[in-house]
Amino acid sequence: MSQMHASDDEDPPPQTAPGFFPGSLHFSTAVAPALYLVATPIGNLEDITLRALRILAAVDLIACEDSRITRRLTEHYGIRTRLLPYHEHNAAQMRPKLLQVLAQGGAVALVSDAGTPLISDPGFKLVRACAEAGHPVSALPGPSAVLAALCLAGLPTDRFFFDGFLPAKATARRARLEQLATIDASLVLFESGHRVEDSLADLAAILGNREAAICREMTKLHEEVRRGKLADLAEEAGALETRGEFVLVIGPPTKPQALSVETLDDILRRELRCGSLKDAVARAAEHSGWARRDVYARALELKTHDQGASEEP
Repeated sequence: MSQMHASDDEDPPPQTAPGFFPGSLHFSTAVAPALYLVATPIGNLEDITLRALRILAAVDLIACEDSRITRRLTEHYGIRTRLLPYHEHNAAQMRPKLLQVLAQGGAVALVSDAGTPLISDPGFKLVRACAEAGHPVSALPGPSAVLAALCLAGLPTDRFFFDGFLPAKATARRARLEQLATIDASLVLFESGHRVEDSLADLAAILGNREAAICREMTKLHEEVRRGKLADLAEEAGALETRGEFVLVIGPPTKPQALSVETLDDILRRELRCGSLKDAVARAAEHSGWARRDVYARALELKTHDQGASEEP
C-alpha cells in the first residue's frame, strides 16, 4: 500500500523535451550494486530529487507496486529502466528473483506507488532479506505523505505516532482507537474518502475534542487542509470532497492542569488510607496533572509526616 496515490488532479507537470533525462543534466549512468529505496512524488511529479532520477535511470530494474503508476513517472523523465511488479500479493514469489539480480552484481531500485517505500507497504521484508544475504541497501530520502501532513497540520511535531490505515469495520476501528487514545503524541493516520466521515466520528467520540487536521490531495492542484477541533471536523465531514486519499493528524491528549499541592495532599491521604503507596501514587498521578515522580516524593513525605505525628505523645 502506497502512502498516497497520484491522481488526475495533480498540478500539470512541466513539459519535458525528449531526451531531457539524463543526457541534458550530464548524469553519470554508473551505479554501485545495491538495493536502492527510492522515494517518489505523492502527487506533483516535480517532487523528486536529482539523485533519485539518476538512480532510477541507472539500475538494472525498478521493483514497483503498480507498473502503470510508476511508468507515468519514468516516461515523464525519459527513463527506460525495466519495471518489475513487486507488491503484497506477489512479494514471496518475486523476492528471490530480486535477490538473484543482486547476487549477480546487479542494482535494483524499490519504489512504492507514491512516497517513501516501506511506509505501509511490504518492502521491509525485501530489505531484511538483502541484509541477511549481505547485499548493500541504500535509502534515498524524499517525499512522504506522513511528514507532509504532519508539517501542514500545525500540531505538535516533537513526538508523533503513525498507524497507517484504521480498520475498515466499525467495531475493529473503535477498538483500535481505544488503544491509540493513551499515546502521548500526535497521531498520523491514512484514510480513504468513502470512510473518512465514519472515522472522524469515531475519532471525536473516542479521543475527545482534540485539535486535528484533515489533509487531502497534498501537493496536487486541489490540495486541501482543514484544521480545527475533532468534533467540528466530524460534524463538517459530510461536506468533504471524498475523491483522493486523506491523511488525518490528531494532536496529543490534553494534559490535565496540575492541582495545587494542598489538593494533591488531600487526594494522597485519601488514597493512602484505602490502599498501598504504589496504588495511591498511580491514582493521584492520573488525576492531578503532576509528574509521577513528584507525586511519589510527595506521598513519601506525607506518609513519613503523618506516621511521625501519630507517634507523638
